[in-house]
Amino acid sequence: MFFEGFGYHGTSFEQTYRCYPASFIEKPQIEVGDKIIMPPSALDRLASLHIDYPMLFELHNAATERISHCGVLEFIAEEGMIYMPYWMMQNMLLQEGDIVRVKNVTLPKGTYVKLQPHTTDFLDISNPKAILETTLRNFSCLTTGDSIMVAYNNKKYYIDIVETKPSSAISIIETDCEVDFAPPLDYKEPERPQQPSIPSNKAPAQVQEAEPEEPKFSPFTGAGRRLDGKPSKNPAPASSLPSKPAQPEASSSAKQPASSTSQSGSSRQTAGKLVFGSNANTAPKEAQKAPTKEEPPTKEEPKFQAFTGKKYSLRG
Repeated sequence: MFFEGFGYHGTSFEQTYRCYPASFIEKPQIEVGDKIIMPPSALDRLASLHIDYPMLFELHNAATERISHCGVLEFIAEEGMIYMPYWMMQNMLLQEGDIVRVKNVTLPKGTYVKLQPHTTDFLDISNPKAILETTLRNFSCLTTGDSIMVAYNNKKYYIDIVETKPSSAISIIETDCEVDFAPPLDYKEPERPQQPSIPSNKAPAQVQEAEPEEPKFSPFTGAGRRLDGKPSKNPAPASSLPSKPAQPEASSSAKQPASSTSQSGSSRQTAGKLVFGSNANTAPKEAQKAPTKEEPPTKEEPKFQAFTGKKYSLRG
C-alpha cells in the first residue's frame, strides 16, 4: 500500500481509528442501526478500490478479541476518528478513545436468523414483528453473538443474535430472511400443580376395597332331610365332608338290630362319595331305613274276624 496524492492503491481497505459514541457528534439517529461515521480520507481510499457495494466493514477490538460488522452512514468525522452507536461499543467492550481496526468485507446475503429477547417485555408489544421489521431496515448486517438494540415507545429492548445462516455474519440488505424467536432470557414456564402420587404397592389394595366382593359358591350347604319325611336329629353341613368315613356311634349300633349290615356298608363307603340321607356319612342306603334310636312299640291293630258279634233275629 502506498499513497500518491489523494489516490490509494491496494486490494483492500484496512485502517485503525479511535472510536467515540454518537453523542460526541450530535447524531442520535445512528443509535438506531449499525452504521458508523468515518473520516473523508476513508472515502477517498475506498473509491480507488474495486469493492462491493453497499460498503460493509469488519470491526476488530484487538484488546478483547471481539469482532463485529457494520455499515457506513457518512464520511464527516475528524481524521483518525470514527463514531459508532453506543450499543455497538458495548458489544465490543470498547471505551471512549479506544483503538479499533476497520476492514472492508463482503458478506453473503442472509437466509435465516434466530433472535432471543433479553426480557419478556418485548413480547408484550402489540405487534413486535412490525417493530422488529422497521428497526432492521436501519441495519446492514447481523453477526452471531451480538446484542442489537430496538427502541420503541421511549424504551430500549435488547435482542441477542443467536444464529445466522449461511455464515456467522450475514448481510440483510434487500434479502428475504427467515426469522425465528427463542424464549426470552428471563422467561419462566408456569409451574404446574403437583398431584399427590399414589404408591404402586397401595394402589391395588384401594381398588380392591372399592369393588364389592362377589359371594363365593359353597356347594351342598343347607339342612339335611330324610327320605321318610321324619325330622333329622343330627343335621350336618354337607360342605365339610370328612376325608374318611365316620364310624357309627356305639349306642346306635348296639340298639339297631342290623348293626352288622351298617358296619359292612360303612366299610364299603369311600371318601368323597356323596349319599343322600340324614345319616349319609355313616351308613349306606340299606341302613338308612333303620331308625337312629329305639322307638316305643306301637299297638297292634286287631285283626279282622269274620262273623263275629251279636246275633239278631228278623222276627224282632
